[in-house]
Amino acid sequence: MKKILFLILFLFINSALLIAQAGKAKIIGEVIDEATKEPIPGVNVTIVGSAIGAATDIDGKFDVTNLEIGTYQVRVSAVGYNTIVKSDVVVSSAKPTELLFELSQTVIEFEGITVRSGFFSKDPTEIGSIASFSYEEIRRAPGGFEDVVRALSVLPGVAQTNAGRNDLIVRGGAPSENLYIVDGFVVPNINHFGTQGATGGPISFINLDFVRETSFSTGGFSSLYGDKLSSVLTIDLRDGRKDKIGGKGTISASQFGFNLEGPIGDAGNFLFSARRSYLDFIFNAAGFNFVPQYYDLLSKFTYNIDSKSRLSYLFIGAFDNVKFNNETSEDKYENSRILGSDQNTYVTGLSYRRLFDKGFFTLTLSRNFTDYDSAQRDSLLNPIFLNKSREGENELKADVVYKLTESSELNLGASAKMIKFNAGIVLPTFQTTFGETLSLSALTAKNNYVKLSSYLQYSDALFKRVRFSLGARADYFDGIESKSYFSPRMSFSYMISDAAAFNFSAGVYHQSPSYIWLAAIPTNKNLRAVRVNQFVLGYEQNLREDIRMKLEGFYKDYSDYPASLTRPYLLLVNTGAGFGGGDQNFDSFGFEPLVNEGVGDVRGIEFSMQKKSSNTPHYAILSVTYSESNFKGIDQIKRAGTYDQRWIVNLSGGYIFNNKWEAALKFRFATGSPYTPFNSNGTQSVVNYNTARFKEFHSLDLRFDRRWNFDKWALITYLDIQNIYNNKQSNTIRWDYRKGEVDQQSSIGILPSIGISLEF
Repeated sequence: MKKILFLILFLFINSALLIAQAGKAKIIGEVIDEATKEPIPGVNVTIVGSAIGAATDIDGKFDVTNLEIGTYQVRVSAVGYNTIVKSDVVVSSAKPTELLFELSQTVIEFEGITVRSGFFSKDPTEIGSIASFSYEEIRRAPGGFEDVVRALSVLPGVAQTNAGRNDLIVRGGAPSENLYIVDGFVVPNINHFGTQGATGGPISFINLDFVRETSFSTGGFSSLYGDKLSSVLTIDLRDGRKDKIGGKGTISASQFGFNLEGPIGDAGNFLFSARRSYLDFIFNAAGFNFVPQYYDLLSKFTYNIDSKSRLSYLFIGAFDNVKFNNETSEDKYENSRILGSDQNTYVTGLSYRRLFDKGFFTLTLSRNFTDYDSAQRDSLLNPIFLNKSREGENELKADVVYKLTESSELNLGASAKMIKFNAGIVLPTFQTTFGETLSLSALTAKNNYVKLSSYLQYSDALFKRVRFSLGARADYFDGIESKSYFSPRMSFSYMISDAAAFNFSAGVYHQSPSYIWLAAIPTNKNLRAVRVNQFVLGYEQNLREDIRMKLEGFYKDYSDYPASLTRPYLLLVNTGAGFGGGDQNFDSFGFEPLVNEGVGDVRGIEFSMQKKSSNTPHYAILSVTYSESNFKGIDQIKRAGTYDQRWIVNLSGGYIFNNKWEAALKFRFATGSPYTPFNSNGTQSVVNYNTARFKEFHSLDLRFDRRWNFDKWALITYLDIQNIYNNKQSNTIRWDYRKGEVDQQSSIGILPSIGISLEF
């Protein structure tokens, strides 16, 4: 391993002997009103720390030219609007850097001093527990594989999961409780080899190169979002280049790919990417028994019909395949422990946006679809479990934003989904490690469902210091017994100075059971939606324009969670992370009678501090979380939740040395999560369920980036070393039936990777 590290480092550093010759570059962009999306003319656009700048024209567009290659902060300001500063604006020789600013009107004042947003913008409908990241902030995250989800792991309230997984565990909730929205379209799971009924997987299939920015809410989100309990991740994609055809070729830690983008006539543009993993080449060459392979595609087309109307089309596809090399008896034994899944996933949709006086409306028509072909076989290749499922959702959605007054706006919308779920499942008699028997013989399920929803949200700023948002949503799902649900929500912010505020939010949240939970047992259709009452109280202060500190306490009261009648200790809130299968007793699929008798609560406190890159060229995020989660099944015994990590500490930061070199690190610490120990004969006892804990885990990741800028093209390379001091602390256990002992599965040790991107 040391020789490999030395070779990678040698190649990385010596590539710096290339001599880059770059010319001037520029920043182009647009400034619009956040509420109405109308262009704002006459806005001052300046490069922070310099006299360079421009002003927007009548269409809200600007052009800052003759810039040196490098990283900048761009400030936009206009009379009557809050000032915004975008950090980490990287300008290269490959193409113009394009920015979009959405300004909100100034409505809150403190003793005559206008409260300015600066580096940290605010959404009028989302007051607390929310963080935003730009493309560059995600790209350079150490240990992140340039993956949107992995970059979020440093935020407060986000628990650490198994190595090699992208499961989001937010404030003690299950991996099934997260909502993903990509360019306005709901995507059930954005990960390759996704876990059915949940939202996790090994790696995201969203191409980061096309991400403009992300917004992540860890709780207390508004009525705009429904059918999920714990978090909302919105990913906004950028438009394609408008000057000429360009592209990018990339080789990263696990995949290679090619991007293409450019204009379509005078009013349109496009994005396209295709990527393929190369792990199958490496695994096959190394003689591995388990070989994964995946592809993904992304295309987006945008056309401006006129100055007020815009039409866009999106397609994202992921194609995953698993190959088992059963050459030896050892291969067959190891593969018998693995639930392999071939999957085809896509989301596609049309979106139409029309501006009108004091607002805009959006109409979207979309479809998401996943085809699961999962199998687990014993060492004689006899089936332990076979599952062929298809989940498809067709959605028609309308959203309206209307600015009532200078300080208030109204959001309303409605959605209708037509759902088709088919499943063919075979689970021959299977005995869990706790002694229960599960059995499904040639089950066939064909179901058509309807989901309807509507929401109304009113936001206002009053009395110069107060900002509040009131809303409610109604949801309907005809696949369960109690079909209709009402979810009121509110949030409130009080400015105690021009830089500090107290925030409070409260609300009711509902989530429908996963389709696979309803398939196996007819009585499971008698389930109700899960309910969570959430309360969040927080304080935030901008210590400087580029430094924000936040302190939040939260409480989540769970009720009506599906609980197993066969396994009285089991709630489905304690399932969903990992790949599932026999080693996890198939507990995430709901292959047993379920009732809504699970209850629990999660409470905690979070502290975070973030510094944006500014005229001081370093950035950092520190987050500390303490929380407790406890749940009861139908046996009414209070137990720690499976994702109950008491302490979580994250520190991530970096330094930009110049326009060529940048270095960053990420340190993570977490107390161990609960698990059930094995008895000496390989069984597990209910009395010991979640009574043991893994040891605390900690790791350090380092990353180094190097940029070259040539005439009309650029090269970016990075060296990323995960878990640099090789801490292999175990976070998963299973029983080794051959050796008759516990198999302590350690996490991935030191893992170096290198990436190369050529942009033109």
